[in-house]
Order: sequence, then structure tokens, then C-alpha cells
Amino acid sequence: MPEMAGGGLLGTPEGAVLDQVRVLELSRTIGGAYTAKLFADAGAEVIKVEPPGGDRLRSWSASGSPAGGDSGDGAFFQFLNAGKRSVVIDLDDSGGRDRFLKLAATADLVVEDLGSGTIESMGLGHAELSEQNPALVLLSISPWGRGGPWDQRPANEFTLQSWVGSTHSRGIPGEMPLGVGGKLGEFLTAANASALGLAALMSARRDNAQGEHVDVSAYEAMTTSFIVYAHLYATYAPESRTGATRSIEIPSIEQAKDGWVGFCTITGQQFKDFCVVIDDPEMADDPKLASGDGRMDNRNEVWERIARYTQAHTVDEIVEKATLLRVPVAPIGDGSRVAQIDHFAERGVYVHNPGGFTQPRVPYKLSARPSRPVWPAPELGEAGDALLGANGATSRAPTPLPARTEPSLPLAGLRVCDLATFWAGPVASCLFSALGADVIKVESIQRCDGMRYASGLQREDLWEWSPVTHGANTGKRSVTLDLSSDDGLAQVKRLVEMSDIVIENYSPRVVENFGLDWDEVHRLNPNAIMVRMPAFGLDGPWRDRTGFAMTIEQASGLAFLTGDPEGRPLVPRGMCDQLGGMHAVFATLLAVEHRAQTGEAQLVEVPLIEAGLNAAAEQVIEWSAYGQLLQRQGNRSPYSAPQGIYAAPGEDRWVVISVDQDAQWPALAHLLGREDWVAWASRDERHAHHDEIDAAISAWVADRDRDAAVDELLEAGVPAAPVISGRESVDNPQLVARGHQQWMDHVVVGRVPYPSFPGRFNGQYHRLGRPAPTLGEHNEEILRDVLGLDASEIARLAEAKVIGTRPAHAG
Repeated sequence: MPEMAGGGLLGTPEGAVLDQVRVLELSRTIGGAYTAKLFADAGAEVIKVEPPGGDRLRSWSASGSPAGGDSGDGAFFQFLNAGKRSVVIDLDDSGGRDRFLKLAATADLVVEDLGSGTIESMGLGHAELSEQNPALVLLSISPWGRGGPWDQRPANEFTLQSWVGSTHSRGIPGEMPLGVGGKLGEFLTAANASALGLAALMSARRDNAQGEHVDVSAYEAMTTSFIVYAHLYATYAPESRTGATRSIEIPSIEQAKDGWVGFCTITGQQFKDFCVVIDDPEMADDPKLASGDGRMDNRNEVWERIARYTQAHTVDEIVEKATLLRVPVAPIGDGSRVAQIDHFAERGVYVHNPGGFTQPRVPYKLSARPSRPVWPAPELGEAGDALLGANGATSRAPTPLPARTEPSLPLAGLRVCDLATFWAGPVASCLFSALGADVIKVESIQRCDGMRYASGLQREDLWEWSPVTHGANTGKRSVTLDLSSDDGLAQVKRLVEMSDIVIENYSPRVVENFGLDWDEVHRLNPNAIMVRMPAFGLDGPWRDRTGFAMTIEQASGLAFLTGDPEGRPLVPRGMCDQLGGMHAVFATLLAVEHRAQTGEAQLVEVPLIEAGLNAAAEQVIEWSAYGQLLQRQGNRSPYSAPQGIYAAPGEDRWVVISVDQDAQWPALAHLLGREDWVAWASRDERHAHHDEIDAAISAWVADRDRDAAVDELLEAGVPAAPVISGRESVDNPQLVARGHQQWMDHVVVGRVPYPSFPGRFNGQYHRLGRPAPTLGEHNEEILRDVLGLDASEIARLAEAKVIGTRPAHAG
């Protein structure tokens, strides 16, 4: 691609941010396609390299509906591939590989998800690609990542959920555990991959150095999000029960008079306010119901008390009352309803796809770069002549570039004023730190980051023990400044003046009440990019509602697909925080690129709900394209057959099996001793016989030790897993072999295994730098060295409790 002024990736200031970037996509999964979609939405030319016959997702429909339409392609395929181009190359043929290498010589990024070692076995690995194009970045997505003892082990999203410990935690004790419905893990992995891939792309251009091989592990992405940093609990708080026992949140999704309504009570105060909502304030005073564990132990009593109110009122009535009391609440979205919700309709969240259906828009806004319209998905091979013909891609002489010895740091030299709290915002700024930025986390002793109190522990200094606070704040420095005081607000404004990025994720009214909205930030520092991550966006009827990840899961439809068909929907459990956080990183990097080219800062808006709506897009697409409402299927799935969880001998011992590729089925049929079943060669045929297959698998597993059964299945090439807790996954040999955990000494907690971000760059993770900071740990350092205050002024601020190192309530 042509060299850009200033080392940026941009074309003209009027164009899309990545309009001078060419991406080659070799994807076979939803996650790979969505990763490339994010680049296409940002303006990159994405060339989808398809095998003869095309991507198998072209004919896909989760409801089994015929594709129809002019193109003959399924609606979900059209959503994932809107605006891309298509060429057909047979990579099993030497001539095809030569054509791919020729095309790669013109590209900036290759996105592939063919499986660990697959592209290397074709002679198309990073080494071969670099010979053609030293600046090229290869972004590989695989279940386990490259290297390690498990990198060739068969796996898919459903079995990975169990390997990380998520499945074990969801459901009723003593009953079958439940996995998360849909493909949330693939979307989460894609959000991580796109952010890490864009970071590598930026560095290759700016440093004029060799492009990197970014090796993203879905298992690692899911480990840090699906079990909420359970490895940290297991290491320094083994006495905590949280995360070790199967449960569901109470209250969460409850039956109303006319549908389902969802609540989220993370804090004790929120539970007290919830009890007022349901006209049962006495329940908040019952000590046995004060904790989530206590409510789970007494669930039938609590559910009965909740139902007395909720089943007597409509969803709208409940939402209105809960909103007034600032209890996080939402109607439960599904494919037929979510696009009609007033907030989404007023904000224009859902848009028309040229294929004739409704889809969510790009889940972020850049104030200086309006989103481009939704373009059609490509017909199979439509760009072949232009890109592969005689006048198409031509090889160029590779220019030698300096090799990299450490992962790239595209944000080196930038400063971030981090006003974010809880998980979504802090995990985004945590990646900023890993990418080289100096991140200064601003809290106050009057109002600490609320996640500091989410440890589930009873300790005098519990605010230093929260695993999410630890996991999402590594590498940062901490300063406490009371924004409600003139002195504190003045110092924060001075910090804004010295920062390149300002990030926050409160409901909009909070920072605006402090006078720190975009207009003021831009006035204070015209060069500062402001990233705002409110749950529901900066405008619309829900603008000022409080929302957490589980609220997003409820409203978006993600929860609607999780749980038993006859039971209540269940929240996936917090994954939307990291999902939204990684979308925010991607959008922020685009804004950094825009500034590098134009000198212009801008406002970046990343509503948490819109990342969730993209992950749940298939439900709305199926409804608007085919009139089909996707439903909960327990542990079954439209993507795999058979799929289920089967009881092994012993207490609470279960085996997970998920056949998502037709080629895996004959091996399982052989293990079951049913060679005649091999004839059920397609997923649809196996769905039709699922009950019969389940009975045979249940009998087979019931006769075997759990781990022996899993080993036998894996050896045969069938994706399988034991149902284990997050704590049991701590010493996973794959994590250990890849060096995923970065052990550091925390001044309060001690030795902590901080998780890396889920991508290795030429075999190395980004270093996390330092342990998560204690409250106000760097007050003097920041006030003196960054803000220029002298010792007497710092002492005055401490005396006035503008700064401090203990929460005000703790004395």
C-alpha cells in the first residue's frame, strides 16, 4: 500500500480511517469473520479468500431456513461480510498458494482462523509471508494458540467454556450445569484479536519495522472473561466460596406479568433498593439473604417473594420503578423484540442490510469520522479477475526491515487520564498500558472504584483484594482526587490538559455533573481524545440508566439463548465488560490513527450495549430475514450436533461433547459402537436423531471415568472436556507452557498470577509492567512529578482529604 504522511495508515482526511489498508481474510468461523468485519467497517479493503465452493457460512442459518434472496447467501453471512470482496483460491494446490503469496505481497494484514499450525503446514506461515512482504502482520486466531501441549487438541467454543470453568459455575447445585448459548466466546475473541491486530498494524507502519505474528488464543480470551479472574481468587483467596459452586444470580431474570425482566444487584445497596422495588424491604434486613451465596442457598424462598411482586406487574411498570430507584434493570431482549425497544429505535442502533434484513450498526462512534453505510456482501469470487487476473495483484520487491525483539508498543509516549470504573473501562485502559501508554487511574477516597468491593471476602482491607480490580488495572499508576472538591477537580483538569486520552465509563450524567464532558475536555486540551463508554450511550431514553455487563446481556438478547427451554433465561455472567472494553480499544486506536494523520482529536463513544447487540446480532437477523425466533436449547446448539453434557460416575462429574464439524462424527459413532450411524453425515441429520444419539452417549459416558472418557474422545478427534471449576483450571498446562500468567508481587496481596492479554506477538506477550496499584499508591509521585505540586501543597491536600490511601469510610 502507498506510504502515508506522518507514518499513519490513513488516506485522505475525508475517507474512512483504514481506507489505505488491505486485509486478507482466511476465516472458517464466525469469530474470524467478525474480526475481519471490524476492519472492513473501519474502511479497510477486506478480501475474503474462499475455498472452491465458498465459505460454508454462506449457506448457514441457525434456524435452518433456506438462504433465499438474490445472492443465495444466508443473512448472517451477509452481516458478517458486508462490504468485503471475495476471491476463490484453492490453498491445497501449489498454484493456489502461489496466487495467495502474490496477493499477500500487496496486503498489510492477514486474518486467519484455520487452526494452529494449519497455515504453516501449507507453507503460508509468517516466515513465508514475510519473505514476500516484511511489513505484513499475520493475525492468527485458534482455540488454544500456537505452541504448548494442547495446541492441536480438538476444541470449539462450547468445550472451551468448560475447560475455563465457566460451565461448572452456571445452574442449580446438583443439577446438570449449563453452558452459554450462542457464540459469545467467538465474538469476545474477535474483539480481542481486532484490537491486538490493529495495534500490531499501527506499529509496523510507524516504526518502519517488520510486521509481527499476532497469535490469539480463544482459550486465553475466555479464561479472563468467562470466569472473572478466578485464577486470582484461587491463588490468594482460597477460602472464598465465590466462583467455586454452581449458582445463578438472584435476583436476575424474573417472570413478570407479560414477559421477562432482568435485574443486576452487584452492590449491597443495589440489593436493598431492589427489595424496595418489589415492596419487600424486610428481605434486605435478613442476614441470611444479604449475600449472593445466601440467596442461592434459600433460592425458593427468595424467588417466591420476588414473584409476588413481579408476576403482578408488567415489564414496563417494573422497569419504570426500578429505574427511579437506580437499580440496574432491563426488559429481556429477543430476536423479535429487541430492535423495537424505544431506546434502540430512537438512537438508530438497528440499520438496514442490503440483503433485506435488519442488523445492528457498528458498535462505536467516532465524532470526526461518520460510519460508512452498510454495503452488500460479496458474491463468491466477484473480485477474482480484478485481483488475480493478468492485471491484478503484482509482486513487489520486498524491502528489508528491522526485526522486532519485543512486542510492539504503539501507544508508547502517550498519557491516559483513566476515570473509568468497574470492569469494561478499566480493562480497556489496562490494554492501553500494555501497549505502552502511561495510564493514571483517578479515584477518590470518598468514591473508590466500586469494583474494589467485589471480592466476596470479609477483610479489613477488602478494597485491595478484588480480583477484577487486580486483573483490569495492571501497569497503571493510581492517584486519589476528590472531584467533588474544587481542589480535586482542578487537579483532574490539569491532568486532562497533560493527557492524550481521557477515558470514562460512568452513566453520562456523572462526569457531566463534574463539568468534564467532551466540550470541556476539548476546551482544556484540544489534542486529547475522549473515550466515553456509558452502558446505553450518550443520548436516548435510557441515557442515564445504570447498566452493568449482566444488564447488557439481559437487554441485548444474549441471556435469552442461555438456559433450559422450559426455564428462565440465564445471564452469561459478565463477558460483555471485556467485549465492550476491547471494542473500545479498537475504536480508540482508530482515533489515535486519525490524530496522527490530521492532528485532530475527537470524541469516541462506545456504548456497552452496542457491543452486546453485535454479539447477539444473529437473533435479530434470523427474525427479520426469516421470521424465525431463536430459542434456548439447554446444552444443545444449532451450530453442533450432537452437543451436550453427560453424567459420568461419581458426584457432579460431567463430560462435555460438541461435534461442530461433519468430519468429527464418524469417530464418535465408532466409539459408540454404532457404525451404521456414520451415514448421518450432516449436522441436520444428526439434529433429527439427537435424542437417540444422546441416549447412546449417556450410556457410554456412564460406564467410564470422566477424565478417561474425555481422553478417549480427544484422542479420536472429538471436541470434549470435563466440567471443571475455574479453580481447577489454574494449573492448565497450556497456560503454563505459553507463559500466560505474569507473576508479580503485590504489596498487600502478595504473589499474584496476573493474566496476559490473549495474544502473543512473535511468541511474546506484552509485559504488564507492574502489579495493580493500591488505592492512591502513586499520589505523591503523580502530584509532584506530573502535576508539579510541592510538598506543602501535597500535605495540604492530604489534610483536606482531597487525596488519601484509605477509603473515607475506613478512617
